[in-house]
Amino acid sequence: MNDVSKFYDVPAGKIAAVVTYLEMRSAPPGLEKATGLDSKLRRVENPDPDWYRKLFRKIGEDLLWFGRLTLSTEHLCSILSDPDYEVYVLQADGEDSGLLELDFRNEGECELGYFGIVPALVGTGAGRALMTSAIEIAWSHSINRFWLHTCTLDHPRALPFYLRSGFTAYKRQIEIADDPRLTGALRRGATKDVPIIED
Repeated sequence: MNDVSKFYDVPAGKIAAVVTYLEMRSAPPGLEKATGLDSKLRRVENPDPDWYRKLFRKIGEDLLWFGRLTLSTEHLCSILSDPDYEVYVLQADGEDSGLLELDFRNEGECELGYFGIVPALVGTGAGRALMTSAIEIAWSHSINRFWLHTCTLDHPRALPFYLRSGFTAYKRQIEIADDPRLTGALRRGATKDVPIIED
């Protein structure tokens, strides 16, 4: 009898995730608007790297977001200050509480770079408001594809949320990376959902 599945060891000191790629080939009709939330979205041009990293951690630390935290300040600023890379902040009750990044650097398409809200806003409609804005802004440009990727380290409702928003899954990969809690990019107690496995 042949096994139908295979298992692969993840080395100590690493984390692994299943990454799902999704795309949208046209703007969905009748975008759902969130109601009852006192929030506003504003574009931030040439974001201060310290401000950005603070917000990035505030939103993504418990999801093990680390990609931006391993970049040098020079590299980070070169991305965030690119005129074809748009950074938006969602302010709720006067606090910076959400992050939206839209990458137009490849002609004819937009990548949803980073998208997230602080944990306290999950379930309030803030995510829906931010996604509606993301879709509207992306498709206001001359694109034929809006795409993103998410992974199993993300919020458990993220993938269903993206599918409900009109994205279609088209590819999967396995990502193995250094555990950011061991490299110092994130604090050791960043999340309780993914145990640290050391040598």
